[in-house]
Amino acid sequence: MLDNGTSLRILPVMGRGSVQAVADILLLRGVDAGIVRKDTLAYLDRKDFAKDIRNQFVYVAKMFNEEMHVLAPKTITSMRDLDGKTVVVDLPDSSTFVTAINVFDRLGIRPHLIYQEPRLAVDMLRKGEVDAIVAIEGKPLQWLNQINDRNLHLVPVEYAKPLQEEYLPSKLSSADYPNLVADGGSVETIAAEAVLASYNWAPNSDRYRRLSLLVDTMFDKVAQLQRPPFHPKWKEVALKAPVAGWTRFQAAQEWIDRNVPPPGLPRHLPRSRSQRASKQDRDDPLYREFLLWRANRLNSKR
Repeated sequence: MLDNGTSLRILPVMGRGSVQAVADILLLRGVDAGIVRKDTLAYLDRKDFAKDIRNQFVYVAKMFNEEMHVLAPKTITSMRDLDGKTVVVDLPDSSTFVTAINVFDRLGIRPHLIYQEPRLAVDMLRKGEVDAIVAIEGKPLQWLNQINDRNLHLVPVEYAKPLQEEYLPSKLSSADYPNLVADGGSVETIAAEAVLASYNWAPNSDRYRRLSLLVDTMFDKVAQLQRPPFHPKWKEVALKAPVAGWTRFQAAQEWIDRNVPPPGLPRHLPRSRSQRASKQDRDDPLYREFLLWRANRLNSKR
């Protein structure tokens, strides 16, 4: 959708979680942007990963939410029951690992952590070798939907006050996981926000210009991306939404200022008769040249 083969080329990089995305943005030559969990910078601050890391990053837009799934035997009824228990939290520095560590720390829960991919740990859970599996990804998870075991369920994650600064409330419904949630029911959980992030480039740099091109192209087409056949998670992209603790990329804020009216102001004001152009006018090359001249003139004033 965004790669037009001429002015913008998109080169996807296989992700290895938020910590690796941060490292790639900082250190890997040619990487302009990456998808990073909002809570990652708080984790890296505590680990002294980089000096003044918050001021080195900006966010382009809030992208989507990734829900916390805690799979455990029915004897585990709450997150508090995991204190002192053995819990699978994915591989070290993965996105699930980072968010799970943050959540446990904020709730004062001290489990024994096992570093294994969640989908590969299901047999360990069934055999009693571990007490729970944590997976934090956008619902519904394909591997989790394939589990049909009457002894297992999804543990509720209460939206406790210590979690409210970094996370959002969410639910896992029977429509998401018919084998794990009672028909018509739901399980409370939290969601971690993912943002499109970049290095805080100087406005007069070439890297800033390249990122601005991505912003203009993506923001102009986000409404198309939010319709089929694209992934349903695109519907969660909120261009105007602020992200607490992060600074927005300047060109992204400028796009919003140009295209989103202030509250209470109609999106499309009626045009006067002189402003209306007939189809014949719009098809006239001279008229199109005038529109291009006017657009360039407005941009030069900004």
